[in-house]
Amino acid sequence: MLLLVGVVGLLSIGCKDDHHEGVPTESVCPTTQTLTYANFGRAFFDSYCQRCHAGTVTGAARMGAPPDHTFDQIQDIQLLSEHIDEHAAAGPAGVNTEMPPGAPLPTEAERRQLGEWLACGAPQ
Repeated sequence: MLLLVGVVGLLSIGCKDDHHEGVPTESVCPTTQTLTYANFGRAFFDSYCQRCHAGTVTGAARMGAPPDHTFDQIQDIQLLSEHIDEHAAAGPAGVNTEMPPGAPLPTEAERRQLGEWLACGAPQ
């Protein structure tokens, strides 16, 4: 019986969901906001997200990224901004580091910029 309990316990650890929802960062749009898609968003997503979230990446190469989570267009990012905030941004309520899952990784300062840019509506 004890062996069975041990095996069940190990199986539950092995089946742990690797994708955790982070916290809403509670970032706010600063009154002096100058970040845009052109001067921040495009480079951030190209550097850290598009290796899995580009529409041209398919199958196993997406590394588990859902097919409806492509960030090729600013509208895609705006539509999923809350989700992105909870996985990759930083703000007063927390620093979410689930995404990207591997190097290269954004700095905390870049994650804070992402949070602010998303809080502003991800302007173009």
